[in-house]
Amino acid sequence: MGPITAIAIYLTIWWTVLFAVLPWGVQSHHEAGIDRGDGGDPAAPVDPKLKQKFLTTTWISALVFAAIWLVIQFGLVKLPSLPSGY
Repeated sequence: MGPITAIAIYLTIWWTVLFAVLPWGVQSHHEAGIDRGDGGDPAAPVDPKLKQKFLTTTWISALVFAAIWLVIQFGLVKLPSLPSGY
């Protein structure tokens, strides 16, 4: 696996994990009992904690990528090679 392929795989994993992590621990204004009288969405999160979620996403993605890298490096799953004529 080349470096460009590795980066592409890691970024794909990172975005997928981010969308799985985003709803963790979120409480909406409606659930918290906060009145959004100014016209705001009552389903908007009170405190989304994005920095914490980005860090969590990064280490989970690193673990998943490491597992995928090990599987590929030890040949447990062979990736097909593209013909060199294209």
